[in-house]
Order: sequence, then C-alpha cells, then structure tokens
Amino acid sequence: MQLKEAIVKRHVAALALTIAAAPAAAQLGLPPLGPSVGGVLDSATRQLDPVLQTVDGITGEALRRVRARASRLADLVRRNPDAIELDSERNPARRGELLLVGPDEADVAAATAAGYAVLGRERLDNLDVTVIRVAVPGNTPLRDAEAALRRLLPNAKITADALHFQSGAAQRPAAATQGAIPTAAINVPVGIIDGAPGPAVRVAGVRGFANGAPVSSAHGSAVASLLQLAGVRQIRVADVYGTDAAGGGALAVVRGLDWLVGAGNRVISISLVGPNNLLVAKAVAAAQRRGVTIVAAVGNDGPAAPPSFPASYPGVIAVTAVDGRNRPLIEAGRALHLDYAAPGADLLAVNRDGRWSPVRGTSYAAPFVAARAAAAIGHGDPIAVLDREAIDLGRKGADPVFGRGLLCQSCPVRK
Repeated sequence: MQLKEAIVKRHVAALALTIAAAPAAAQLGLPPLGPSVGGVLDSATRQLDPVLQTVDGITGEALRRVRARASRLADLVRRNPDAIELDSERNPARRGELLLVGPDEADVAAATAAGYAVLGRERLDNLDVTVIRVAVPGNTPLRDAEAALRRLLPNAKITADALHFQSGAAQRPAAATQGAIPTAAINVPVGIIDGAPGPAVRVAGVRGFANGAPVSSAHGSAVASLLQLAGVRQIRVADVYGTDAAGGGALAVVRGLDWLVGAGNRVISISLVGPNNLLVAKAVAAAQRRGVTIVAAVGNDGPAAPPSFPASYPGVIAVTAVDGRNRPLIEAGRALHLDYAAPGADLLAVNRDGRWSPVRGTSYAAPFVAARAAAAIGHGDPIAVLDREAIDLGRKGADPVFGRGLLCQSCPVRK
C-alpha cells in the first residue's frame, strides 16, 4: 500500500508540473481554440495511466475536472463570439474592450492616438479607483490589442475585463419548504456580489452592475438565503450578471464592490471565481483599507485547477466546503491560501422561485463564514474570534484541506 501511495504521489506531482509548465492558456483552463491544452492534458493522462484508476479514483477525478473546466470555458467563448473573447492570459473577457486603471492623461492621449477610442470614464470614489474603458482598434483580437497597448504604455496599468464565474450548483427543489431563520440576529450589514436574489429572499437592497441587471438568479437566491439562515439581517446584493453574456466582468465586480463599501457593508461575501486581475486586486485592497472584510469561495474546479481569485488575494478570507459528515468536497478548488471550511453540501437553500432546493459547492460555504465574520465584528480582532470558534478538522492545526477549521457547522438546513 505504501508503494502504491508513493507511485500516486509521484504521478500527481508529475501532473502538477505538467500543468505548471504549460502556457498560461493551459494553466487557466481555456486554451486558444486549438490543441495546446488538449496536448498538455493528453500528456498528463499518459503520465498518470494506469494510476488514474487507483486510490478510489481521486487522481482521475482531479484530471477530469481540469478537462471539464477547459471544455466549459472554451464552449462559453464559442457560444458568445459577439460578447466574449480571450485576453492575453487566455482568460475569457468582454470582447473588444480594455481597461486603463488610474491612467494619466498623457497615457490616455497616446492610447487614443494609436486608435484605442475612449468608451467611458469612471471614478469609483469609495475605492479611490479611476477606470477608463477603451475600444480595441478595428477587428484586432483582444489579446493582440492588449499586448500592443502594453508595449505602447509600458508603465500603465492595463487589463482586460476578465470574467468571473459562480462556484456552486442547485438541484431539483425539495418536496416541501423546510427550515427557519434563526432568532439570534446579526445586525452588521453584509454585502453580496453575485446574481440578484428572487423576490422570496427579501434583502435591504439590490443594484445591477451589468446589462439587464438586476435579474433574479438561482445562485444569488441561494447565497442570500443562506446568509439569512446564518442570522444576517441587513443584506445588500450587487448583481454583476443580469442578462449580460459577458456578465461577471472585472469592472462589474469592482462597481458592485464600490457600491457595497459606500453603503456601509462591513463584510462582503463573494461566491465567484476568476483570474488574478489588477483592477479587482486594487479594489479589494482599497476596500480592506476601509476596514471591510471580504470572504470568497475557492471554487469547484478541483485541486488541480489554478488558484482562484478573489479568494487568493492577500487578506481575503478563503473558504472551502465540507459535506454533512464534515468530509471535504472532492470538487473543491484551491487558493494561494486557505482560511476556513464551512458547510457546502447536503443542505438546502431557497431558489429563485422561493422553494427550498439542495445545493452543493464552495459558493454556499462562503455566506456562512461571512455571517460568522459579521458576528465577530465588535468583539476584538475578527480573525482571532473566528480562529477561536473554528472546529479543528483533519490534521492538528491549520492544513491545506480545512484551513484553520470549520465554521458555522450548525447553521444550514440539511436535506
């Protein structure tokens, strides 16, 4: 058995090295619509065979999720060619637009002279961020236009409007409504960046930051209902999806964050995952400087996926999920750090139609941790409070599977 485990560890390490050595397209799961990631994954498969079928199929599951992520994102681009294309890091982003973050007027003038027409200027006062949207020249592919603008303006902060994706799934509604909101109220305001909740989930405010928003969504409804279930009474939701094919973009996320910070939310829960984006990173850091605690899910693309953001930004509370028996979810993704685990399976949440439905994913763990973070405010350092509250799981002390422990174990309604 020891020999078999050693073989598996060696081959898992080989897979990690293969993925790490691949181009950015392969690392982020969305290649150019060609063979590059397929070749990397086929190579990894050959390395892992026949070990793929050993140790309860865990290794094979990790590889399957990497493949599924690549296929899902590539299909998204194929289905929405008028709205989405790949940026220079091979991430899906809003088509034909680039963002200049805090540029000086000389950079703007140089970009305009080079054919990058200004589409809009925004000042996000609560985050002290200025963003200028520019159109790429003609029919230039986004990735090429981004590279060319970086060469033109080597000192400017330039990014694509990279997309972020929800990290959880809802299932068929339960036979009957179950559960009740607990009586122990948490009155610290908490914000959510997601889709809008349905009318059955009553919140203090909803505002849209994408085309067509706000629009009720299953994911946003579930996340907001779980935050309520954990005791939070003042909830505001920034809808960054609406009906926009390129919903969840970096600019929408930052607009939503700016509104939530300005509205006085002390904690913000984000059950979305995307790439490292300089605009979002800057906005998150600005919110933290204003004393806002940000909680984010690590995603559901498995441990072989690239690190998720915003969970991986410094100071963000990164959350993974466990099932009803406190076992880690096999699909849980990873971040550059991990803080806590919370319930994320074998539980019920309210869907957009107001019915309780089974849900699963790290998305649904994040609001539980956000609730506990809100409850900790005013009782000393919030992280120290959460650390004392967390139930140690796995090996003693902090570990890469459960972080520093399990929070809100008794919060959810179990299916």
